[in-house]
Amino acid sequence: MAYLENYLKQFVSEDIISKISAETLSFASAVDVVAKTSPEIAQAIVDELRDQRNSLKLIASENYADVETLLAMGNWLTDKYAEGSVGHRFYAGCQNIDTVERIASQKACELFGAENAYVQPHSGIDANLVAYWAIMAAKVEDPALNKANVKNVNQMDDQDWDALRKAFGNQRLMGLSLDAGGHLTHGFRPNISGKMFEHYSYSVDPNTGVIDYEEMRKIANEVKPLVLVGGYSAYPRKINFRIMREIADEVGAVFMVDMAHFAGLVAGKVFTGDFDPVGHADIVTTTTHKTLRGPRGGMVLCKDWLAPYVLRGCPLVLGGPLGHMMAAKAVAFEKALQPEFQQYSQQVVKNAAALADELMRCGATLTSGGTDNHLMVLDCTSYGLNGRQADSALLDSGIVTNRNTIPNDPNGAWYTSGVRIGTPALTSRGMKEDDFREVARMIDEVLRATKPVEKDGKISPSKYELDSEFSAKIKTQINELLARFPLYPNIDIV
Repeated sequence: MAYLENYLKQFVSEDIISKISAETLSFASAVDVVAKTSPEIAQAIVDELRDQRNSLKLIASENYADVETLLAMGNWLTDKYAEGSVGHRFYAGCQNIDTVERIASQKACELFGAENAYVQPHSGIDANLVAYWAIMAAKVEDPALNKANVKNVNQMDDQDWDALRKAFGNQRLMGLSLDAGGHLTHGFRPNISGKMFEHYSYSVDPNTGVIDYEEMRKIANEVKPLVLVGGYSAYPRKINFRIMREIADEVGAVFMVDMAHFAGLVAGKVFTGDFDPVGHADIVTTTTHKTLRGPRGGMVLCKDWLAPYVLRGCPLVLGGPLGHMMAAKAVAFEKALQPEFQQYSQQVVKNAAALADELMRCGATLTSGGTDNHLMVLDCTSYGLNGRQADSALLDSGIVTNRNTIPNDPNGAWYTSGVRIGTPALTSRGMKEDDFREVARMIDEVLRATKPVEKDGKISPSKYELDSEFSAKIKTQINELLARFPLYPNIDIV
């Protein structure tokens, strides 16, 4: 289906066509069309490509989608309403959306070895909400929400939420504590999950920084949660899902895993056996854009007994499915089924190990003493900095990270004491272990050169000093490194 080539042959020679990549023609044309209506938006799109090309992207939750995936997002599949599920829509004329969703679901099941895949969620949070409500619906077929006698959700206080939880059987949820690397959607009060459930946490051993499974077992037996959640946002180790399955069975809990961060390592066969959640959990949620390198979106994988409830995700939790995003997910899953993706996933973990080892060789402190996945959390207190000062100073130098809590963080969730660092994006650019060792040395140099600002005898939690000439020198080194690994080399628009 060489649409573009066949069209261009009417106007220019094959020799000229061969000199311009289809990717360049596609994106240049798209930006030009956008610019006719919204030049500022077109410029922001181009600027984003330029910025990403010129910085060291080390945010663990970010990556670079393949060109095919990017192009699958921008089309007229977005124009169709398709509430419901495949073959059971509330709107007519959904035959093409059915095709797209069916293929995406089949590819996801093939990729992860899952019994069922629901590819409609718009994000990881949406996927978790679908999972929670599916579990609740399965356990309480007729929740009788009206009997809770609660107000508008935006006006509800803690007592109202307590009443609603009681209407659902006063259900409890247990997940990894936030400061140890858990996620807001695992039952914490600022998120809706913390309103739905009575929340309890398990954590890490204070000496090793690794999950204490026996402590988890003890808490689970005391709490008897409806849902035991595995998974993380900033935990740098593997999780033994076989042990967690045993604990869930002991206490009669539904075992749910949020693998948003490490789905690519599961798809790429880096995490297998006890460390592959799909074979152990009742229900697994994920995003599709982190280590999986797909479009920004979510997905739910589940056992057969939960599938009828998960399929109610729209309209229970979700709005109209995004056909164009499901198409992009299908493309990304197909890419992840190729042998090259397994090689990529293996390299992500090798690169993380090299980065962590070199940082520690330089004198940095990492929570849990290293990593065996795609991320690590650097304790900035060893540099006399908090997380906000550190990630801002690194950004000034062209190194993009994000501040993050460490276990028992004295600086709280806003300023934090750490920065989270990940390897998926730069691995997508082709970097290997020696390149990440170079990156580690640059990170260490920047943090050593950064000094907190003191005023009236008090250290500012947000201000810092970093010599501008030093930053310029580091940026030069970064540009030299990045020049060896061009981003989207077939796209020549900036």
